[in-house]
Amino acid sequence: MYTAAAGMAAQQTRLDAVATDLANTNTTGYKHARVAFRDLVYDDAQGYGAAQGVRIGAGSAATPIGRATGQGALQSTGRALDIALEGPGFIQVKLADGTKALTRDGNLDLDVTGKLRLSTGEYVEPPVTLPAGTDPENIGIAPDGTVSIGGRSYGRLTLLDVAAPGALTGGPDNTLIPGTGSGAARGAGKGTIVHQGTLEASDVDEATAMTDMIEAQRAFQLASKAIQTQDQILEIANQVKR
Repeated sequence: MYTAAAGMAAQQTRLDAVATDLANTNTTGYKHARVAFRDLVYDDAQGYGAAQGVRIGAGSAATPIGRATGQGALQSTGRALDIALEGPGFIQVKLADGTKALTRDGNLDLDVTGKLRLSTGEYVEPPVTLPAGTDPENIGIAPDGTVSIGGRSYGRLTLLDVAAPGALTGGPDNTLIPGTGSGAARGAGKGTIVHQGTLEASDVDEATAMTDMIEAQRAFQLASKAIQTQDQILEIANQVKR
């Protein structure tokens, strides 16, 4: 019964991850979550009357193993403040609490003072400030991230990478936080190119996600059935005892 319950909990974690992926199918720069399974504690079964060499376990548990790192499709928008990164790397931004984070979401905007930020409100870090009232269509963003107007540079987007991007921790508004598993943030390589007037689509494959969801639901139902069967067996055993 406990083994089946552990299986249900594992499949619920998998369902949660897939549901989040499906909800972010149209989120710019989103990378789908990866979930693996690990065995729980195993023990020698001989004490339960089993043959030598047989081991019994407490089931399995789901373990999130980070985000995917594949390149999403580049979609042209024609909007000057839309950018997409081709190659490894992220744009550095600052969260509301002051924490520095990374993102592949290149849907940028200007606040009333001319500071460059994400459409969700996070400012690029270090700040890039343009003259107040600037027409966004006059802004140029070079392949290396340099932001300019009429040939005059006003700053540069900081492009960073980490040793293990798949181990980045999810933050608010489609951002990612470097940690011990991912390694410290470092400058992105020359192979990372900024495309202006373009956005990177989510890498979620809806067909694959739906298949994973169906598999997880069926496995959840199977574990649920095992618990019901065990409950019936215990009920019969109790009646015999009386």
